[in-house]
Amino acid sequence: MRLDKKVDIIMEWTQVTVTTESESVEAVSFILNDLGASGVKIEDSKDFANLKPGKYGPHGEITDPDDIPHLKVGAAVTAYYPQSVFVPEILPTIKQRVAKLASFGLNPGTGEVTSSAVSDENWATAWKKYYHPVRVTRHLTVVPSWEEYQPQQRDEQLIYLDPGMAFGTGTHPTTRLMLQALEMVVRGNETLLDVGTGSGVLSIAAKLLGVGNVYAYDVDDVAVRSALENIKLNPIAKSIRITPNDLLKGVTQSADIIVANILAEIIVPLIPQAYERLNVGGHFLCSGIIADKADLIIEKLQKQGFRIQETLKIDDWYGIIAYKPLPDE
Repeated sequence: MRLDKKVDIIMEWTQVTVTTESESVEAVSFILNDLGASGVKIEDSKDFANLKPGKYGPHGEITDPDDIPHLKVGAAVTAYYPQSVFVPEILPTIKQRVAKLASFGLNPGTGEVTSSAVSDENWATAWKKYYHPVRVTRHLTVVPSWEEYQPQQRDEQLIYLDPGMAFGTGTHPTTRLMLQALEMVVRGNETLLDVGTGSGVLSIAAKLLGVGNVYAYDVDDVAVRSALENIKLNPIAKSIRITPNDLLKGVTQSADIIVANILAEIIVPLIPQAYERLNVGGHFLCSGIIADKADLIIEKLQKQGFRIQETLKIDDWYGIIAYKPLPDE
């Protein structure tokens, strides 16, 4: 184990750990530092590969390296972020950039990204000072559950959230793109499937915009619990049904709209599932697509039979509105 920079762990830090392979530790460390980490810790199985029994004990005693707790395979890079960095909003970018390492000839391994507080302080209160009401579209404003906010216009709709460590507070470009896309396609009384619901923000927005039935799914139990709590904050959303599920596997519910704010690599296997579940003329809205993956997703959508209606862009992130055409189109 080695520490690349000295980190003074105090009561106000959050750690983010990326599970990767030895060859990628320096690249992953760069990504984490580039996104505001104050230091990184690297645990690499290869650090132990050539060690022989020696004086590794705390008191200089002879110790077999195999008896020292360590990773048996691969590596883990842990970054430490101060309160000034709102960690839930950078997690999608970390995942995206780690996955992209493969295109540079590096093996990112599983690329699993996890986060946790490293102190006894309640993390929820730690980041609240950095999360305020945000007007994300013409009609939709995301409001923290602890804030008092008065609508500035008569047609302004409020989404109350207490996102915790789940994705989707409305401020990240990928979430904003999907909220804008929903405003563009919702006409009222549709059935919508929300794949990778995160905090539930898109499902709640859909109900505010007039969607009839909403079914939300997420593979992460933490996200499911977060979404369920956020539904309670928005009475109009009480009919939303949220269940843990891996994309749309096993889902038989047909829909007029399917929305997915997830990484491009996960959108690819979702495309045929979405096409099967969509009614003819229905819309598939997807985001989480970094610029260099946009052409790939468009190609996959068109190959499946989708027509591209709109492409939306904020910074380096793309959102796509596709639809399932009528048989004679």
